[in-house]
Amino acid sequence: MSDSTLYDAMGGGEGILRLAHAWHQRVMEDEIVAHAFSHGYHPQHTERLAAYWGEAWGGPTAYSQRYGSESSVVRMHSGNGPHEEMDSRAIECFDRALDDVGVTDPVLRGALHGYFAWATTNSMASYPESADDVPSNLPIPHWSWKGLQR
Repeated sequence: MSDSTLYDAMGGGEGILRLAHAWHQRVMEDEIVAHAFSHGYHPQHTERLAAYWGEAWGGPTAYSQRYGSESSVVRMHSGNGPHEEMDSRAIECFDRALDDVGVTDPVLRGALHGYFAWATTNSMASYPESADDVPSNLPIPHWSWKGLQR
């Protein structure tokens, strides 16, 4: 499996879209994480999320080409102060979403969990004070079986 990308191991765009839908459903049912969506969200949230994850996991650059940049994603998650409990619950929802879509391989689960936990507690939590602090040229981080690719 490690010869393929995480994108391929998840079944490409369709598999990742199923995961994005499962995660979104989980977070909307979680009283803490759902707060992040209480002011509304883009009607194509899960499609955009799937494109973002797909690009990060070795798939096509659909997110960058259609929707935005890493800087725009980080800005959406910035300026809300620290939110460790919400981050922890979002990670739990992600792990449960992996169950929901039938990801059972421990190596794949470990790689995806590692990505989501890292992105949630690092990239998306780097600018708690203000979205204005986010640089305009951040690249989408790429993640493989071995973790963050530099």
